[in-house]
Amino acid sequence: MGTDSASPATYGSSPALLLDPSSSSAGASSDAVSSVTVHPLVLLSVLDHHNRRAEGAGRVIGTLLGRRDGPTVEITNCFAVPHAERGDEVAIGKDFNRQMLALHSRADRREVVVGWYGTALPNEGGSGHASIADTSSLIHEFYAGECDEDPIHLVVDTGLDDDAVNLRAYVSSPVVVAGEALANLFHEVRLSLRSSEAERICVDEMIKQQQAGGPEAAASASSAAAAAGDDASSSSTAALKVSMAKLLEMLESASAYVDSVVAGQAPPDDAVGRRIADTLSAVPRVRPEVFDKTFADSLQDMLMVTYLTNVTKTQLTIAEKLNETLGV
Repeated sequence: MGTDSASPATYGSSPALLLDPSSSSAGASSDAVSSVTVHPLVLLSVLDHHNRRAEGAGRVIGTLLGRRDGPTVEITNCFAVPHAERGDEVAIGKDFNRQMLALHSRADRREVVVGWYGTALPNEGGSGHASIADTSSLIHEFYAGECDEDPIHLVVDTGLDDDAVNLRAYVSSPVVVAGEALANLFHEVRLSLRSSEAERICVDEMIKQQQAGGPEAAASASSAAAAAGDDASSSSTAALKVSMAKLLEMLESASAYVDSVVAGQAPPDDAVGRRIADTLSAVPRVRPEVFDKTFADSLQDMLMVTYLTNVTKTQLTIAEKLNETLGV
């Protein structure tokens, strides 16, 4: 097995076996992975990668990032990795994977490689999809060298056989006969979805748009607003003005109440006084010049993240076009 900077890593054939989930707990070690948690961002990224796959590609794969705490693995992020499967051989973009991992490490060093994802392969008969193939053990072997511990294999069934996108998580162990590893045995582990506050807000907004008529309705509404001279930017600015005016009105009302109590024109209220004191104590005291500098730094960071995101998307697009042209 030889690799260089210009060619992806290529692995030979090795069979893969799928263990019945009902018997997967038998013989499991105490430190083995027993549960996997997946965030919505991972699922959306995998589905986007599947939609952008090259014509004729059987499946897509990528690297899973997250954290491991004993027998529990939390998958928080992922990125696509170019690969090609020809019969019993698999070619993986090893250098591309290393470069993308370095970029993600700069953004969040807490996220480490915990495994890999792959979409389900269509069966040869044309009915249903297979979660595990013989080439899965080859890819799993590659990621075993990328992870500090045993890698997780996340399978996303995009065939919509049950009118749903099914997720399954697997761990692997070698089948050894007479001291020689003959195959990899995959058995399924418990999987659950978990969303952070920000992810839950985004998912709820996506569901609301879908219920309101989908992207077409949103696009038509946006076009109508643009034709009327009230585009998204101006509406956001108007909403901000309304919020600031309401905040100013509330501040003036609170200030007038305090002035009237101090002047003896209104009876004091201990509950209202405590609420005002708690509100004021929650506001950080920042000098105007310090606030301006902090705001400018945050704006620069946001612009840098936007730039890096666009560069990454461009790199992925170029890599896919090269793979299609070279037939990798």
